[in-house]
Amino acid sequence: MTDAHANNLHRLIAACVGADRARALLEMLRIDPAFGEARPTVSRAEMAMALNALLFGDLLERVPSGAAYVHRVIDAGGRIAFDHGALRTIRFPSGPTGALPGGIDAFTRILAPLGYAHARAYPLPALRMTGHAWCHRDLPEAIPQFFVSELHVDRFSEGFQQSAARVFGASRDPLDGAALEVLAAFEGGAQVPFALAVSVLPTLAAAFDRQHEPCALADYEALLSESAEAAWIATEGNAFNHATDRVADVDALSAELRAAGMPIKDKVELSAGGRVRQTALRADPVLRRFRHEGDMVSRSVPGSFYEFITRDVDPATGSLDLAFDSSNAQGIFAMTKAA
Repeated sequence: MTDAHANNLHRLIAACVGADRARALLEMLRIDPAFGEARPTVSRAEMAMALNALLFGDLLERVPSGAAYVHRVIDAGGRIAFDHGALRTIRFPSGPTGALPGGIDAFTRILAPLGYAHARAYPLPALRMTGHAWCHRDLPEAIPQFFVSELHVDRFSEGFQQSAARVFGASRDPLDGAALEVLAAFEGGAQVPFALAVSVLPTLAAAFDRQHEPCALADYEALLSESAEAAWIATEGNAFNHATDRVADVDALSAELRAAGMPIKDKVELSAGGRVRQTALRADPVLRRFRHEGDMVSRSVPGSFYEFITRDVDPATGSLDLAFDSSNAQGIFAMTKAA
């Protein structure tokens, strides 16, 4: 990459979080040389990568164990190969989630215009969820994928559904008219003037957050009794559930981090095809507020976490196997069950 302080990617991120924070984020991540230009317009790939960098930085601020790992890599002279970010959504039996489009619909309208293609759906039957992988069309190995999961409310009890309606039913829509216009321009194949792109980037990043008010403790406990994932969405919303580092040997790294005393998962998940191996740090706890008997109370609940993945080359294509695995995903999702 050319001068990191002059290219579009740095300028986009710096306008949102400041020059120093932008520099720090770009020094953490492996950035493809394709992002080395400074131009008066912004491509969909640049916008997608800038959004990913902002979301990666947000996760590190919420996940101290992940931040500690990243600094460990940086101190050793390495960089993070950001493989994918994951988020969770709610799907009601019909209609939107308040003002927010239901399930993955809320993010399809962001990801597709930014150059992502829906790669595959992954049933997660043990969780009563479905995962959806989104891979970038322009630079599929260099721009992080998104793994967006939907929790199907209609697969739970009537009491659960009533609590879900109270918690999520008045969700707001974070996208305004300006953001939708920029997304429409990208979807139409246009590049967007820099000033216009940077004006809506914070709005796009804000979509990856909680869009509903703090819930009643009784409703949280009702959701938790049937689904740790639903309870997690109740407190964390659509924030990154985890961000993932693509590493050369996840098994060796797992052993190394365990020996260093980091809270690593007990086992490495292996995909059915044998080419994708995953493990993760356990979720860091966070304090969240709940409504209870006319007052607000705080509880410690599972927050987000940091994941690791090794992808082997698919001999049929000669490229990295960028697929996911339903069994792996269900094993990784258990990281947010530990309080």
